[in-house]
Amino acid sequence: MPHTIKAKDKLLARVRRIQGQVGALEKALERGSECGAVLQQIAAVRGAVNGLMAVVLEGHLREHLASEAVSAAERERDLEQVVAVLRSYFK
Repeated sequence: MPHTIKAKDKLLARVRRIQGQVGALEKALERGSECGAVLQQIAAVRGAVNGLMAVVLEGHLREHLASEAVSAAERERDLEQVVAVLRSYFK
């Protein structure tokens, strides 16, 4: 069973909080809020997304790369996938 299924409720709770933060950002922009408030909200959204990424990435690494039940070929494929995702994420 994939780690994202095992932790589905916690991950969905994080996503819902992110949705709330993005909604608050949208409202701040619609209201013409001060730049500082908008920047703070953007930072909060980014932090929340980074936290979600870290949790899912850690689970993936532990389940797919650290598991002895996974073949060397599968680990290599998963490693390349993670590297590609991280390159994209940090652009």
